[in-house]
Amino acid sequence: MIDSKGYRPNVGIILCNDDGRVFWAKRKGANSWQFPQGGIDCNEDPETAMYRELWEETGLSAEDVQLIGRTRYWLRYKLPDRYIRKNSMPLCIGQKQVWFILRMVADESIVRFDCGHKQEFDDWLWVDYWRPLNDVVYFKRKVYRKAMIELGLMLLSDEVPVKADGFLSRDDD
Repeated sequence: MIDSKGYRPNVGIILCNDDGRVFWAKRKGANSWQFPQGGIDCNEDPETAMYRELWEETGLSAEDVQLIGRTRYWLRYKLPDRYIRKNSMPLCIGQKQVWFILRMVADESIVRFDCGHKQEFDDWLWVDYWRPLNDVVYFKRKVYRKAMIELGLMLLSDEVPVKADGFLSRDDD
């Protein structure tokens, strides 16, 4: 599913522990690290997609985490030209993402990588909150920074802002 501007709807997941450290996952067979993320299926809302992706990529269910919050707007990144599949229609030029921040409430020993149709990760570790900005692939850094700033504020707050009518969209991101 690609929108009219060429962006694929997607969710990103920042999973933290009680110490404020974040779950940093190594892509299978590569020396590349990222937060769990994945596409939003047709007729699927972002929160449902987030819990599905969480299960597929980490083996964690809704009962294993506490939802702290999500970004207010779609955050977008463009793919570098060499990653754009020019022969695919519709053409996907990047992703627009809703980011969620979760706290793990289950024991970390239950994390597993074999729950989805394709294994995304083969290792993980807890890292300092801001480390991912240095380690993630360069074209995702701006989106990571925006998501981490907005969601990091929620870790410091006792009150999580909730919008009654759901998710906002803004085209100027």
